[in-house]
Amino acid sequence: MSPDDIRELFSVFGPVEVRRLFGGAGIYADGTMLGLVHEGVIYLKVDAESAAAFEREQLEPFSYPRRGERASLSSYRRMPDRLYDDPDELATWARAALAAALRRQAGKRRASPKKDGKGPRKAGKRRKS
Repeated sequence: MSPDDIRELFSVFGPVEVRRLFGGAGIYADGTMLGLVHEGVIYLKVDAESAAAFEREQLEPFSYPRRGERASLSSYRRMPDRLYDDPDELATWARAALAAALRRQAGKRRASPKKDGKGPRKAGKRRKS
């Protein structure tokens, strides 16, 4: 699946950027990764709010070989096959994937230490008073 194919597939959703990522590609909207492509299969970003839709359809998480075993990344799930032929429904799923990715980003920002120097300190380091 070429980057042009992916852009066309997501055209009802809106413009997406396709960037090379390891052995596949990442799918980005407004700089936020909402999906990935591996071996011609699209996986969409999932979180606790959106997981039920993927589970109802028994869509497996993204998996890849690592050190002779299969590792999986549960935050990305296989896109339903019917969406390759239904751009309107794909747009709905893509919006949900983007929302999951944005919630994840917001959670990371809240959890990151403050930049005022009063965040957690490394072991053995003393603060100057």
